Amino acid sequence: MTLRLLAQDSEDLKIIASAVQDAILRVGDVRFDPVGRSVTLRLSRFRHESANPSRLEAGLRFDGVMRLQSSGYDRTNSDAFAVLLDVTFEETDAPAGQVTLTLAGGGALRMDVESLDVLLADTGDARGTRATPNHDSPDTA
Repeated sequence: MTLRLLAQDSEDLKIIASAVQDAILRVGDVRFDPVGRSVTLRLSRFRHESANPSRLEAGLRFDGVMRLQSSGYDRTNSDAFAVLLDVTFEETDAPAGQVTLTLAGGGALRMDVESLDVLLADTGDARGTRATPNHDSPDTA
């Protein structure tokens, strides 16, 4: 099963966020097109919806992006990898707002958007993996 999801409100975005949790992205695969006002990310998405541990390639596109900022994330090393933990939207001046992509290790990408317009599309076949995400904290029993 491959996914193709569109988010135009916060509830829709929660579904996409759960689908891309633990996705791996290469820094060089984050593209901001200021003229086209879009940000695209190429991801290796962990398939949480599958009983068999697997990953597949996916694209995540944000339209209506007016500005992209980063913190705790070195955009100069295009070969570095990051793990996506969450995607959230905070409305600032309806329908405009800020999308935040939270990365493991405390990094984040923030986009000022005219409105929420997000597309997630799987682009490849699933491949098995032995490495599975582990969110257990040493402080939890």
